[in-house]
Amino acid sequence: MVEFLNFTLEGLSAGMIYAAIGLSLVLIWRGTRVLNYAQGAMAMFTSYLALLVINATGNYWLGFAVALASGLVIGAVVERVVIRQVTGKPPLNAVIVSIGLLIGIEGLAGLLFGSNNRSFPPAYSINGLSIGSVALGITWNDVFTAVAVLAAAGVFAVVFRYTTVGLRLRATAFSPAVARLLGVRVGRMLTLGWALAGLLGALAGMLVTPSTFLSPNSMDVIFVLGFTAAVIGGLESPAGAVAGGLILGVVLSYAGGYLNSQVVNLFGLAALLLVLMLRPNGLFSSAPARRV
Repeated sequence: MVEFLNFTLEGLSAGMIYAAIGLSLVLIWRGTRVLNYAQGAMAMFTSYLALLVINATGNYWLGFAVALASGLVIGAVVERVVIRQVTGKPPLNAVIVSIGLLIGIEGLAGLLFGSNNRSFPPAYSINGLSIGSVALGITWNDVFTAVAVLAAAGVFAVVFRYTTVGLRLRATAFSPAVARLLGVRVGRMLTLGWALAGLLGALAGMLVTPSTFLSPNSMDVIFVLGFTAAVIGGLESPAGAVAGGLILGVVLSYAGGYLNSQVVNLFGLAALLLVLMLRPNGLFSSAPARRV
């Protein structure tokens, strides 16, 4: 029973990381109708910037703030300089461009920071928590991760559902021409959507990197699992991305704990394939996906 509880808590903790990446993908999709395959690489790059600040100042929270700010800026610059050039063109163009961004950002990180693995400090203690004599499979840093992801999901759900900015972002994604006729500054909304997604990706990078080594390709597997979480929950739903991340995290934790840790990534890919084949709109989608 204790083993089951530990696996469950560890899965929920990992699931929050997948949920954070999933949220950033949902945000871009809802705001621009583009899937950014470079999201993990952008998160990795902001983590490197944060590490430089932390090592120089000894202040974790200053590095945290720099990571979020740089994610915001990088997201906006990528949209303005790169993605805007393929806006309105066949969707495959944006896919190819984002994959090119992934390769380019990882190559640039290797040139600037080297390819060696680097450790990354956590926000809070990584000593395991316990209830009496029963050790739990989580730490205070895991608790911080859960709170941060849930808060981000709540904020963005409210923004999209109840604010004028959220309405403009959705209108821009579904019908840019109509939105423009209604006075929406479509270009600004696209930039804002990518900037906010960059911020969420940077948050995910700061949350996951303390449990892994930082390297130019350290976010690749995390991105795939985050993408799986977004697909499981449905690309229209921030809450679905969180739920998908938690489901995926728990399933992979059970697979690694009861079977073999080497099958975890295989189970993640199998989950992605099953959802795409059986429920392509996501487990929590109640209606067919709208098309632009």
